[in-house]
Amino acid sequence: MDTEGADMTAEADALAARLAEGIRAGQRRALARAITLVESRRDDHRDAALALLNRLMPDTGRAVRIGLSGTPGVGKSTFIESFGTWLTARGHRVAVLTVDPTSARSGGSILGDKTRMERLARDANAFIRSSPSGGTLGGVARRTREAMLLLEAAGFDVVLVETVGVGQSETAVADMVDMFVLLQAPGGGDELQGIKRGIMELADLLIVNKADGDLEAAANRAVAEYRSALALMRPKYPFWRPKVLKTSALTGKGIDRVWQAVEKYRALLKEHGELHRLRAAQAKRWMWSELQEALTERLKADRAVAESLPALERDVAEGRLLPSAGARILLERFLERLPPDRG
Repeated sequence: MDTEGADMTAEADALAARLAEGIRAGQRRALARAITLVESRRDDHRDAALALLNRLMPDTGRAVRIGLSGTPGVGKSTFIESFGTWLTARGHRVAVLTVDPTSARSGGSILGDKTRMERLARDANAFIRSSPSGGTLGGVARRTREAMLLLEAAGFDVVLVETVGVGQSETAVADMVDMFVLLQAPGGGDELQGIKRGIMELADLLIVNKADGDLEAAANRAVAEYRSALALMRPKYPFWRPKVLKTSALTGKGIDRVWQAVEKYRALLKEHGELHRLRAAQAKRWMWSELQEALTERLKADRAVAESLPALERDVAEGRLLPSAGARILLERFLERLPPDRG
């Protein structure tokens, strides 16, 4: 390793050591800086982030990881604030990771969840972090998994991940949490039309929110319809059939039953050995996801690929070349430049 590389490695290790110490000491500024570090795309930041996560790995894995999704207007932020403050009042430390969609045109993001959860944001036992999706599919940010580990190392025992919303690709959060919760609002009798079967099958718990005032009767009907629909689907585990509950995030009604369902579900996962298997499978898929991303970045940065790309993209766009053929040409030119296997 050259002197410059050794200096960069030493600097990354020193930064990782300082942040790890601050996170273990409960310093919120160190935690916020660490999340910014793992979200960065700079190579030196990625080195420091990896060193930091390696240091903190023994302190992770003990939190309850819950993913929350739902259609726009269902009241996810109001529910999370009500649920989070209920938990902190009972001695839990709650972290919330929210994801705001990034504009495809400007690249900007509003990041307004702290203003929508003002009461929880002021809670000393809560931590809220909004991150842009950065164009990442799945309703989560690019480094949500790493941020979850940092929060666990900081001592938060409940981590809530709120997705952008419900859609065909808004399911990646289910692959990084212990329990996937789907929120719905009572509607005009067509509740089942507003939700896709695929995401219904992923849900471990379905909550009909806004069950108060004039909407309570509609909420009761929605609960009955969802229970009937879920009864026709094959559950993920033989020991757990997804429950349907109703809540009012506005009044707090039903919030206690949500936590009871979470505790029962997680206890059953542990009892049957599924929590360990679930997280192990998620870790393997995470590794392959990282590999795909790293290979794509390396391929795009390759000189031969960069030289070939404009002409190939033009040929694909104008219909002279199949996209699959263009991809194969780029891959072959990239592989040609790799050193031979000396095995």
